Amino acid sequence: MELIRGIHNLRSEHHGCVLTIGNFDGVHLGHQAVLAQVKAQARALGVAAAVMTFEPQPQEIFQPEKAPARLTNWREKYLALRDQQIDRHLVIEFNRKFASQPPIEFIENVLVEKLGVKFLVVGDDFRFGYKREGDFALLQREGKRLGFEVVDTRSYRQQQLRVSSTAIRAALAEGDFERAESMLGRPYQMMGKIVHGRKNGRTIGFPTANIPLKRLKSPLHGVFAVKINVGRALGATTNSRAEGTYHGVANLGTRPTLNGDEVQLEVHLFDFSGNLYGQHATVTPVAKLRSEQRFASLEHLKQQIEKDAARARALLS
Repeated sequence: MELIRGIHNLRSEHHGCVLTIGNFDGVHLGHQAVLAQVKAQARALGVAAAVMTFEPQPQEIFQPEKAPARLTNWREKYLALRDQQIDRHLVIEFNRKFASQPPIEFIENVLVEKLGVKFLVVGDDFRFGYKREGDFALLQREGKRLGFEVVDTRSYRQQQLRVSSTAIRAALAEGDFERAESMLGRPYQMMGKIVHGRKNGRTIGFPTANIPLKRLKSPLHGVFAVKINVGRALGATTNSRAEGTYHGVANLGTRPTLNGDEVQLEVHLFDFSGNLYGQHATVTPVAKLRSEQRFASLEHLKQQIEKDAARARALLS
């Protein structure tokens, strides 16, 4: 799948596609049903199947306090779309300048002139352009004038439950990873590169791999039994002795006992010693152990982590 970062990187060879536009947060089974429709139409018309997403997501700019937790950061979303065998992923930097352009300008300059859209699939509640004046009805009218068809995405239902990013967030918040997996079509995972942290865990005998979340809000908070796959960093050409899958216990939160202020993902790997910095990691939560809490001292924190680790080992064995 070709990744195109920004409208300015569109070239003449990108003209002509079947396009869908949306957040596609999670790339769940409902999204996959839409993507299947996009791919089928693209094959029928002999053009590329393309997805347009925005970073950050629009609500994260205009209403950050109300924006939902992100199931996927942009890289996780890209990889999930690639797994669906989409031809092109166009990621547009979303800002107030982009949002302020007249809807007709977006349709004519981006959809028609730059992308050469032949068939467009969007939600019937899709709004765009200055003061969100652009809507599904406008797209349909302009599509007839400019030569492309517009259809709306249909609610995808699984056992009478509408599959949605909201429903998956609710399942994750409850620690119901089986239900989340049934809607995602795969286990829920969080990915990132292991970076240096404050190394507080070492002082109490529980060194951790620190993985930036790269999202405004996390859908998970608390302590979890996890599996962690460690692979080579992006662009690396050599293997690392650390590559492999490990069991561990993870904390997703602000670390109140250590006076933290940002949500972080920290994973203690069982039966491992070595250098993980710069390695890419995929963390799969298996069970929620407890909510995050403040302890009176580091010694009390250490005692609780020992209990958490023992529970996690038992659950993962």
